[in-house]
Amino acid sequence: MMTPTLFIVALFVAAIALIPYAIKWLQQRNALGGLGAMDASRIVSAVAVGAHQRVVTLEVGPSHARVWLILGVTPTAINCLHKSPLLSAGDGREAGSSEKLLVDKWNESQA
Repeated sequence: MMTPTLFIVALFVAAIALIPYAIKWLQQRNALGGLGAMDASRIVSAVAVGAHQRVVTLEVGPSHARVWLILGVTPTAINCLHKSPLLSAGDGREAGSSEKLLVDKWNESQA
């Protein structure tokens, strides 16, 4: 028969062992049904431009007002290079034209 002290220690060890499972369950629960699911950000592209430099395009924001952020990323800093609203089919353009618009704006700025 276990003594009361040994029983308390066993419960404590079991509770500590269950903490990672509880954290995983909470993360899955919040990701599926919470606000994080509709406001999730997405990496559109990441291009290495040097040994330690990247240009990363992110899509962020709520579903009705998505925005593309073009970021310059180095080991010591992250700089926002450009911000562009994501176009949808209801904007008078065909779906998926955000990439073309962004390239056109870049070409205009380089001319």
